[in-house]
Amino acid sequence: MFDETIRAEPSVSLEIAPIRESEKGWAALQQAHVYQITAAKDELSIQFRAQQELIERCPKLLAVSSAGAGYDTVDVEACTHAGIAVVSQLGGNAPSVAEMAIGLMLAVSRRIVESDRKLRTQRGFSRESVMGSDIGGKVLGVVGIGYAGTRTATLAKAFGMRVLAFDPFVAPEEIRRRGAEPVDLETLLRSADVVSLHCPRNKDTLNYFDAKRFASMKKGAYFISTARGGIHDEQALAEALTSGHLGGAGLDVWKEEPPALDHPLLALHNVVATFHTAGVSHEGRRNVAKSAAEQVLQLLRGERPPHLINPEVWDAFLERRAAALRALQAA
Repeated sequence: MFDETIRAEPSVSLEIAPIRESEKGWAALQQAHVYQITAAKDELSIQFRAQQELIERCPKLLAVSSAGAGYDTVDVEACTHAGIAVVSQLGGNAPSVAEMAIGLMLAVSRRIVESDRKLRTQRGFSRESVMGSDIGGKVLGVVGIGYAGTRTATLAKAFGMRVLAFDPFVAPEEIRRRGAEPVDLETLLRSADVVSLHCPRNKDTLNYFDAKRFASMKKGAYFISTARGGIHDEQALAEALTSGHLGGAGLDVWKEEPPALDHPLLALHNVVATFHTAGVSHEGRRNVAKSAAEQVLQLLRGERPPHLINPEVWDAFLERRAAALRALQAA
């Protein structure tokens, strides 16, 4: 979808940078005006992340487009300082992420994975030994009610859940419009039967859910994250689960992806683990690719895209774009 859309524009050429061959990768990037970059930090070596060193080596670069809702591989501040516009595909895979969040809730609360494992390897256990709980009638606490959080709230209400939400960047009336009851974080933690993370990872949210926050959660509650690894302290979560304070966890994201095979969370029967695939469905990938292609073409036309991460760069970007056009015309 991305390649087809870009290549259909006669004034734009597309080159796949072979970054596994460092010299050829740099040769391609140093001629690029737009860098379409993966959002998954563990899939990209540091040298090819959109950081200061790359910016200095690629003076023609006008914009960086993250191939996801997040932009962990992009130093936005460095890009802004250099006059480089940064866009992400916010909302592109929100339906996919929300479905995964609900799926993890169901898998943990109904003990689906545990039952599957036992049925494949054991006999002599009773159905009651893998009996779980319905999510209908329970309280869901959504931390971060952006695109994915809002979609998750909608789906949760269809299951009959009561939805609370905490988001310091969204006004209470807007949180209500998005389908949740606005509360402070402390109220959410002590009230929710399920806590689902949908906030971005940044300097303010690293280890945001630590031992103290897990201890503040309702006893027996479930913790779900389809956000980003590093927002929750994995060791603290393992301890909260092992102690019996929390009833289970559904984790799609990890500090290191994939986590080590001997990771303590992977040894717990009440943890359902997936490999950062919440937004990785056929539909989610197609939507993100379509969004990325459209925004790249908007940038090249000098039109402001809807998901510009650093809006303060816009005037500088337009000046640099105009200079690039003059250089191309003079060549």
